[in-house]
Amino acid sequence: MLGIGRTGWIEKDVPACGPMDAICKPIALAPCSSDVHTVWAGALGNRHNMILGHEAVGEVVEVGSLVKDFKVGDKVLVSAITPDWGSLEAQEGYAMHSTGMLAGWKFSNFKDGVFAEFFHVNEADANLAHLPEGMDLGAACMIADMVPTGLHGVELADVQFGENVAVIGIGPVGLMSVAGAAIRGAANIYAVGSRKNCADLAREFGATEIINYKNGDIAEQILDKTHGRGVDKVVIAGGDVHTFSQAIRILKPGGKIGNVNYLGEGDNVFVPRGDWGCGMSHKQISGGLMPGGRLRSERLARLVETHRLRPEKLITHRFEGLESVEPALMLMKDKPADLIKPLVLL
Repeated sequence: MLGIGRTGWIEKDVPACGPMDAICKPIALAPCSSDVHTVWAGALGNRHNMILGHEAVGEVVEVGSLVKDFKVGDKVLVSAITPDWGSLEAQEGYAMHSTGMLAGWKFSNFKDGVFAEFFHVNEADANLAHLPEGMDLGAACMIADMVPTGLHGVELADVQFGENVAVIGIGPVGLMSVAGAAIRGAANIYAVGSRKNCADLAREFGATEIINYKNGDIAEQILDKTHGRGVDKVVIAGGDVHTFSQAIRILKPGGKIGNVNYLGEGDNVFVPRGDWGCGMSHKQISGGLMPGGRLRSERLARLVETHRLRPEKLITHRFEGLESVEPALMLMKDKPADLIKPLVLL
């Protein structure tokens, strides 16, 4: 990112490795809609000459003197969120906000990201995980962000056995939310989206109904299918600041909304007073940055190894070579109809 609305290639020094850290070279990369929001919407404010990217599988090329569990040559999963695990926020259970709100998100936020020949990982023993032998690199790359973010939406919504759940937005994150809701035992899963390939994959991952906004107001459609009662839980994985109005409307009193959508534009989120029971409906809203770190990556990798999750199915476009990051990023910006997620192999 050269500046708001501008990308390109630049030369930088290889990052320095601290005693607890690691330097990695990427072996697989994936651009994200967050990169698009950062560059073209200026969602984080202006960033000058900042390397983009936070989804990678890497190979360790250097480790600090205090690193115990990783060595040069190891293939590793790299979490998009790399907290400071000794922080007070981490001790409170919110490592993703270590040292400040969203500050566990370092790559391509306030620190150079992974779209480079080499990248730096802080606290390697806590933020890297060994790549399981034979794991598909597309699936492994999705463990960086798409899988944990989608599943965190399900956690925030607190989905329980037999509940009816709506997932608003079935891009790669929302598709993982559909899969996560199914794993958690949801009964009816209403997946909101219009793209055929996403809808087909949502059904494969566990969606029981596809709600297409092109067929009318999504709240009306879901209320009609639930005989006016609404759903127990909502996961917001797409949309904008107005999407909360629809989520509140379709939610039962006492229900929960889990938002993992990155709101890149707009100054306010809109909550309808009446549908929120004049503030007294017990309709809860939680929004959260997904947890990062080694333990999370290892657990998600086990779900992939046992085929409870199949995130490699998100990959619709494959490229080779670091120079291919640019056209892959432009795909995420332009979003052609056949796109779910691009992958760059190095």
